[in-house]
Amino acid sequence: MMKDNAIKVLKSGVLSWIIFLLIWIIGAALIGDDYFLPSPQRTLQGIIDLIADGTMGTDVAASLGRIVKGWLLAVFVAVPLGLLVGNFRPVRWIIEPLLSLFQFIPAIALTTLFLMWFGVGEESKIALIFYAAFFPMFVNTIAGVVSTDMSLIEAASCMGASKLRVFFTVVIPSAVSNIFTGVRLGLGSSFTCVVAAEMLVGSDGLGYLINSSKLYYKTYNAFAGIAVLAVLGFVADRLLQYIGRKALKHYGVK
Repeated sequence: MMKDNAIKVLKSGVLSWIIFLLIWIIGAALIGDDYFLPSPQRTLQGIIDLIADGTMGTDVAASLGRIVKGWLLAVFVAVPLGLLVGNFRPVRWIIEPLLSLFQFIPAIALTTLFLMWFGVGEESKIALIFYAAFFPMFVNTIAGVVSTDMSLIEAASCMGASKLRVFFTVVIPSAVSNIFTGVRLGLGSSFTCVVAAEMLVGSDGLGYLINSSKLYYKTYNAFAGIAVLAVLGFVADRLLQYIGRKALKHYGVK
């Protein structure tokens, strides 16, 4: 019984958080300089102060809004496109060399171009997030289609199923697990990219909060923004995992 409880605690990640916080507390105490390394207590106080004056709520809403828009746009474009490209070999042969080139160009490298094309408003930030989220979804969707068991396709074809029916009843269900992995990776990329976009061209959001903290030598505000971003990302990923397990359990999503 005790062994089972210990395994549950380890799986929950609580022990990892406790170890991390202890290291942080000890490190902050040894350094003794809030400007260099604020303690967890000082960071928490910074979060409370930012919530009290309304800054945190405004910045969280701005960042989450951009993440959701860019990520959902990537889902609706990358997944269908990946299914089509993966299902047609000639198209895949044409796309894969370009894919190999562009997937290694980070979104941050395109910031200047996106600013010139879309301006300094919301469009450029959402476009950067879309770009960052697109490739993990696109690549994983193609991989899911390509890895479909050929024996299942042949069996369905022998039973008289048309190519379109095989695509929807065999190929897509087989690719769901890979697609879901790509969607999760794209969500992580969206959180990473929104900070970079807001640091460079933002006037609000968590990235802007983190970047502007240096102007006032408030390192604890930067830590507050980082901590809130980490928690939001963690909760979003766990929520997505939960939805996937419940809705896509029959397709092998765990």
